[in-house]
Amino acid sequence: MGLSERAASSVMAIAGHAEHVCSVAEGATPLPGMEAVSTSWQRSARNYGLDPVDSTAPRILTPAELTHFREPLDKLIFTAQEEIDQLYKVVREAGYAVLFCDSSGVAVAHRGEDAQASQFEYWGTWLGGVWSEEVEGTNGIGTCIVEERPVTVHRSQHFRSRHTNLSCSGAPLFGVDGRLMAVLDVSAIDPALSEGAHALTGALTVRSARAIEERFFREQFRREWIVAVAPVEGDAQGMLLAVDGNQRIIGANRVARTSLLLDDRGLRTGISLWSIFEPDVGLFRRKDRPDISARLLIAGSNDSRPVLVTPPDHPMSGSSNPTNRNLHTRPRLGSFAISTPPSTPQAHGGLSPSAMRRVREYVEVHLGDNIDLSILARVAGLSVHHFARQFKQSAGVTPHVYLTQKRVERAQEMLVRTDIPLAQIAFAVGFFDQGHLARHFRHMLGTTPREFRWSQV
Repeated sequence: MGLSERAASSVMAIAGHAEHVCSVAEGATPLPGMEAVSTSWQRSARNYGLDPVDSTAPRILTPAELTHFREPLDKLIFTAQEEIDQLYKVVREAGYAVLFCDSSGVAVAHRGEDAQASQFEYWGTWLGGVWSEEVEGTNGIGTCIVEERPVTVHRSQHFRSRHTNLSCSGAPLFGVDGRLMAVLDVSAIDPALSEGAHALTGALTVRSARAIEERFFREQFRREWIVAVAPVEGDAQGMLLAVDGNQRIIGANRVARTSLLLDDRGLRTGISLWSIFEPDVGLFRRKDRPDISARLLIAGSNDSRPVLVTPPDHPMSGSSNPTNRNLHTRPRLGSFAISTPPSTPQAHGGLSPSAMRRVREYVEVHLGDNIDLSILARVAGLSVHHFARQFKQSAGVTPHVYLTQKRVERAQEMLVRTDIPLAQIAFAVGFFDQGHLARHFRHMLGTTPREFRWSQV
């Protein structure tokens, strides 16, 4: 194929990609393999007004501009270095760069071959690159931020035709408050890279992100006991609980917050670990070992979970012993796979109609209150564990997702019927603040509360 033929073929490919993106944005059925990104394509076109044929190069921040975005994440970047370096050692031979981005999509840390710096900068996969979905359309970083889940975008799955030689996989990192804190991403500029090969790299990225998340959680709570609860079959990640000397839960990772309906208000009031598990206070008397393996029985049931309990890293002569500190913060969940015995057989019908009705009525009346899993379990007359399982059978979603859906629905009603400020609506329906409402509202409805209110005028 001659030069002119290749150029003509490239132009046709760009036009074909743009035509497909625009048709999906307008509601057409996406081609096979594009279903996972079709919602993002629609956001990119409808909400952000982006053009898929825009060939503008991604923006690279100056060092002075980058400092503003990097400084708030200095502690996290320091904590993440080991995992970022290990990930890069694995993927560098395949030509990947590793980007560590803040929650706005700015690459605040980077690993890549200096010899390829000009190429990485041209494509924007470099330190200071800006990859928000609002600016660049569908991509592994920006779409991961919006949807708060691991996202792989391979070549023509990108919104902009300029990016169809890129393959990127982003994995979210959530802070100790359960909110999105950063994104770890691997990106390659290789039109010959297969989708299967890239998917394997995406799995490595998710694993590294989870290790960073756990290390940061343990670092923030290194003066407390850490209870790591092994994931049950079908779950990707286990729970982390920070427990004080009185066995009160004072910190929980995102998985624990979601599974146990824990939030900041509940944690501030003091929730006993023994409201979730049957008491075994002897575990918290053994400070002479780096980790204590045990099984804890779920309160009110015959089911148990493997746990790994890490004692606090106590200061020695005014400072922590570096060896002890490294042991305390080392991630465990990734290699802590202990089989769980079969649960006691349960009925397949879920909650009884009367129990489901009581739960629904309680949620409707107390939606603005702090509702945790133990409260709903008591309303249903079941143990926490059995309630969570049977509720999902009945409702099709977890109690956490159900509560979030109901809060967003109530917020929709208030946005239409009242002129109450968004911050007050957020608090009235049970969200932490306006930003918390906006994230869930956008995730469920594809628009912000403000935009939704304007659309009803």
